[in-house]
Amino acid sequence: MRLLIQRVKRASVTINSKEKRDINHGMCVFVGVTHGDDTKCADWLADKLTGLRIFEDDEGKINLSVKDVDGEILLVSQFSLYASCAKGRRPSFTDAAKPDEAEKLYDYFVERVKLSGIKNVQCGEFGADMIVEIINDGPLTFIIDSI
Repeated sequence: MRLLIQRVKRASVTINSKEKRDINHGMCVFVGVTHGDDTKCADWLADKLTGLRIFEDDEGKINLSVKDVDGEILLVSQFSLYASCAKGRRPSFTDAAKPDEAEKLYDYFVERVKLSGIKNVQCGEFGADMIVEIINDGPLTFIIDSI
């Protein structure tokens, strides 16, 4: 699994031009799943994400987690995190897990993050047409791959 994490002032996802889900101060996280990923990967990443110290403390040092700052999380599935642009001009998506496998693990990951104690966890809808709006804070962006 791969996470692309952005520290945000605000973020939202509009699903199929209808339903909008939003968060304030926290993280917008794009979630990609590849072949061979399992619940162990998802558990490790959920713990890593919710404990990642990317927020400033009173002295301006990046030293606090999303839990420490009472922040919120928006999770959005993103199969293109496993795209390869090495050959030609059209990305290859062969490293992304098949949709039925990826959706199960994405849903599991969402539930693990929701159980972490974060007060507001919102998410997109797997496979839906989504518009994501982000007000990046920093900007700070991180990529984490599962072990």
